[in-house]
Amino acid sequence: MLNNIHKILLAFFLLTTVCYPQDSLNKKIDSLPEFSYSNIHEFWSQLDDIFNDPNFNNAYWGVVIQSLETGEYFYKRNEDKLFRPASNMKLFTTSAGLLLLGNEYKFSTLIYANGQIDGSVLKGNLIVQGGGDPTISGRFFNSDMYKVYNDWADSLLKLGIDEIDGNIVGDDNLFDDVGLGNGWVWDNESYWYSSPSGALSFNDNCVDLVVTVDEKSGKPKVNITPDTKYIVLIKDVRVVSRDSITSIDVYRERGTNVINVFGTIKRGTDSVKTFATINNPTQYSVVVLKEVLEKKGIKINGYAVDIDDLEKPIDYSNIEFLFAYYSLPLKDIIKVINKNSLNFFAEQLLKVIGLEKEGHGTAENGVKAIQKVLSDVGINPESFVMTDGSGLSQLNLVTPRSIVALLNYMFMNKYFIPFYNSLPIAGVDGTLGTRMKNTLAQNKVRAKTGFLEYVRSLSGYAFTGDNEPVAFTIIINNFNVPIKLAENIQDLVCLRLANFKRK
Repeated sequence: MLNNIHKILLAFFLLTTVCYPQDSLNKKIDSLPEFSYSNIHEFWSQLDDIFNDPNFNNAYWGVVIQSLETGEYFYKRNEDKLFRPASNMKLFTTSAGLLLLGNEYKFSTLIYANGQIDGSVLKGNLIVQGGGDPTISGRFFNSDMYKVYNDWADSLLKLGIDEIDGNIVGDDNLFDDVGLGNGWVWDNESYWYSSPSGALSFNDNCVDLVVTVDEKSGKPKVNITPDTKYIVLIKDVRVVSRDSITSIDVYRERGTNVINVFGTIKRGTDSVKTFATINNPTQYSVVVLKEVLEKKGIKINGYAVDIDDLEKPIDYSNIEFLFAYYSLPLKDIIKVINKNSLNFFAEQLLKVIGLEKEGHGTAENGVKAIQKVLSDVGINPESFVMTDGSGLSQLNLVTPRSIVALLNYMFMNKYFIPFYNSLPIAGVDGTLGTRMKNTLAQNKVRAKTGFLEYVRSLSGYAFTGDNEPVAFTIIINNFNVPIKLAENIQDLVCLRLANFKRK
């Protein structure tokens, strides 16, 4: 039976859900009649027909659909086989973050003075000790990526410091220096979804690139933000006729911060925005910080350096603490992770779990801490292989039964509301914003999407036509037909769930 908090949630859902007229998801779905089912047997038979689609004869579907009221299985298929989950791994990372850290947990960044303050001059180094905060970017501040750094500059000025006769030192030692996950594809290293993790970060460890056509000269322009000396930008963009195509790509030379922007942009195009990752997040963070401090009128006589470049370690017991910066609560951060499927945020969370529970921020420590709670969730460790926090790794393996076990556990947990609120809403927002729109499934499905090459996954919660809550996972591995066909199957199953009635 449902406890009181879940009854309240269901009541709220019934009051706020709008029923939409059913339009076709696409020609395939539109060609199928709408059904209401009176028993599970009929529903199971229909889903067998859906998953036996010959387009996927050489692929593998993993499916579990279970009632959260009765525990009854609506459907199972390959439920104990191991699948690559793609970004459905974020469900484990974010739920574990809530369970192990709490929904009000905040990432911290601490600022110290390593030297004497003589009048308005710091005679020594300014130390920035990172705690893995992924939110020092424009994502949370109306696209103002400099806001946090400007606030730090204001704090220094309020303390009376307008000159630093030393270096800006980035201390990233609370995390390891392994920025990329085990099992990540090297070919993707330049792209935003493969940005490296680190105890210090800035702007998701990426630069923003906007390509436009100059109206007067007709030549291409590439603007970079932050406009920092840390990046060497090579531009190889051509303007093509209006009947051609716009195609912009980026490539960062491995181990460097030399970024190539290349491709074509057709005349009449307003702009094209893309992103590229950087190398060495710590150095990047303090270089941009130094540039911001100088623009705010604080004189820096030294350099921006990584703590690894210092001759001796910092003794924090003998330096002066100046101020701290704290992120938004974890309940807000997991919304970014799940709704927008941001890999970088997930990797930062995995490492901070390792830091808080195992003493050092590594992916291995984060996984170790998460594995310790699996027995409470009811997951067999042998049916769960976790390598990173985002699901970008090709080495993750999960059974469909394990995913639904997690969803069941979180449904009855005190952190269910922030977890549930972090999931994309079908037809409304996040990675499901354009899927199942204007159907009965809109607003009745909240689920995490997942995508890797040859992998498409969808797992979360749905409400039937009787408003019975169910947990579900639908994963396909090893398909070689267009991705849209796999999505159509998933969406069709969700639509069937929204139509299902026992009465």
